[in-house]
Amino acid sequence: MALTCWNCGKQTGIEGKPFRNDHCPACQADLRSCRGCRFYDPQSAHQCLERVNETVKIKDKSNFCDYFQPRMIGAKVQKIKTDKSSRKKAFDDLFDE
Repeated sequence: MALTCWNCGKQTGIEGKPFRNDHCPACQADLRSCRGCRFYDPQSAHQCLERVNETVKIKDKSNFCDYFQPRMIGAKVQKIKTDKSSRKKAFDDLFDE
């Protein structure tokens, strides 16, 4: 599966982990950055789910973090049905015997 850009959401044509100097051909965003990592979380300490010793200050630029793993953006997500009858049926199915 080709890597998707964290910034613009377009396919980059890169398979696997990007190198430090790889960037998105569409928007030129650095791909090996905190913002493109699966451990990036703005709500966590140091904005990372891993226990990092040093904070990376600029999250959208390339860095040397050993924990980097590409974030899978654009994976198929199941759509939630929003009409009333679908919600009622899903609720009733919870208690079906």
